[in-house]
Amino acid sequence: MDEKKLIQACIKEDKSAQKALYDLFSAKMYFVCLRYARHEAEAQDILQDAFIKVFDKLDSFRFNGSFEGWVRRIMVNTALNYCRKSTYKYENIGIEDYQDKVVNSKAISRLSEQELLGIIQQLPDGYRMVFNLYIIEGYSHKEIAEMLSISENTSRSQLAKARKWVQNVLEKLKTSNNV
Repeated sequence: MDEKKLIQACIKEDKSAQKALYDLFSAKMYFVCLRYARHEAEAQDILQDAFIKVFDKLDSFRFNGSFEGWVRRIMVNTALNYCRKSTYKYENIGIEDYQDKVVNSKAISRLSEQELLGIIQQLPDGYRMVFNLYIIEGYSHKEIAEMLSISENTSRSQLAKARKWVQNVLEKLKTSNNV
């Protein structure tokens, strides 16, 4: 069954089509959720909540763009809302102290996906959300500021501090593992 027919069957509440759609996207979207979550159980909660929204809003998908992109957007928004409900804090300080720190991409490329995910999950909550949105999802600081109800400077500051934090972790890994 092609994607459009699968979506149309899901809109008609065909349970086998809904299961097929879930099976098609759940693994990939789980990793999206996992990047925002503090642990696997939280990622599962976000994934389940987001899929409920996907199925509730399927009739609003207009087939104009990528369905996977549409689902990903719901996953990210659900994760952000989940994180907002938790008491995530954002510090609003200048970024001058952090601008010179850049994450060592050579060291990152040597890490496995699982190791990198572990590092991202260790980031403090505010850092992790901005890092994911900017570095992984590709949003601008303006978009992040709107999504998280923070200033663009706070977004920049959080990203700079996240990069510094990741750099410190990579340096520790390098000294302990010769990465």
